[in-house]
Amino acid sequence: MFNRDRWREILEVLTSNVWRTIFTAFGVCWGIFILIVLLAAGKGLENGIKQDFGDTATNTMFMWTRATTKAYEGLPQGRGFNFKISDVQAIRDNVPNLRFISPRNQLGGFGGNNNVVKGIRTGAFNVYGDYPEIINQDPMAVTSGRFINYNDIDEKRKVAVIGLGVKNDLYEKDEEVLGSYIKIQGVNFMVIGTYKKNNSGGGEEGQKEIFVPFTSFSQAFNQGENVGWMAITANDGSSISQLKDKIIDEMKKRHKVHPEDNRAIGYFDLYEQYNRVESLFGALKAVAYIVGIMVLLSGIIGVSNIMLIVVKERTKEIGIRRALGEQPWSIKKQILMESIFLTLISGMVGIIFGSLVIYGINSLLDSVGPVDMFMSPSVSVGVVTGALVILMVSGLLAGFIPAQSAIRVRPIEALRTE
Repeated sequence: MFNRDRWREILEVLTSNVWRTIFTAFGVCWGIFILIVLLAAGKGLENGIKQDFGDTATNTMFMWTRATTKAYEGLPQGRGFNFKISDVQAIRDNVPNLRFISPRNQLGGFGGNNNVVKGIRTGAFNVYGDYPEIINQDPMAVTSGRFINYNDIDEKRKVAVIGLGVKNDLYEKDEEVLGSYIKIQGVNFMVIGTYKKNNSGGGEEGQKEIFVPFTSFSQAFNQGENVGWMAITANDGSSISQLKDKIIDEMKKRHKVHPEDNRAIGYFDLYEQYNRVESLFGALKAVAYIVGIMVLLSGIIGVSNIMLIVVKERTKEIGIRRALGEQPWSIKKQILMESIFLTLISGMVGIIFGSLVIYGINSLLDSVGPVDMFMSPSVSVGVVTGALVILMVSGLLAGFIPAQSAIRVRPIEALRTE
């Protein structure tokens, strides 16, 4: 390995026909380049998609009511019903391994009419009646003041936490927000805090929401004990997808819904959707590895073929070395080292070019701003290390057949070769 003469010989062999060496190396270089770029592109797409989830608790389901589609216990088909606040405790008592259950009511949003007034300014915003646990299921950074707490719930305080998008629409630039009042459908609420969400790409539309205590919302807008929908999160180590049937069955029993009526209670399983995304990117990564390795394999075959030609060209030289007493293993080692060196250098060039392309893409994204569904393409150090290991093993395999061919040459026959 540290023999200077051996390395001089390797360089002489590889530079004796420069263009042949370059074209041979290109196959390996291109294969590792394709592998790295495909993996980086997949990671960029994965980062962009997962950005939409933000810090949201993914082990969560959302559940709401719809009209029944089957008659049951004397009640007609097409009957409407609502969840009640007592359903929350019933779920806690009968379904284990649940971490958070957040009942919620909602006003506005979805392009509705203006429902919030501040002075002479108005706006249409989503207004949620919530419990304090919602901040654990839909994380947000409180930028000033505080979030709602259980004292607000118990005392039915008319207080509100507004997003930065609401603040920008309803307030002057330097106007004090905390302690001011906004009017939601004619009812005054005092602003006690502002927040910013990290999901939705950090865009302002994701910040145009208002949170008020569930109890004061119900009182102010005549909701009584009704619950519009619920956000339910399972404990770590438990899957909400496995618990949702128990939750829905419990609600069907409490509201006299036919056990086989699968449309009366709507739900959205965020955990199931997140797992689908994970599976999709796992498949994309597998495809990237397969394509990259197949391209790399074609380059390795090219290296092996060229090494066979090199051995054939050096038949007489090998015969002389054998006649002078050089051991077969020494000649075999020489061929293997030439193959590994050519493969490794080619692969490292591919890694460098791939890294430069990834760096260029990231620089472009930084200059033009966030791009939907694509951000921060990268590959891990582990992938690069694994690629180098693959290259070394590939170099050994590429040189093995030519090396075996070299040591089979009989000295007397090699010396006769012209």
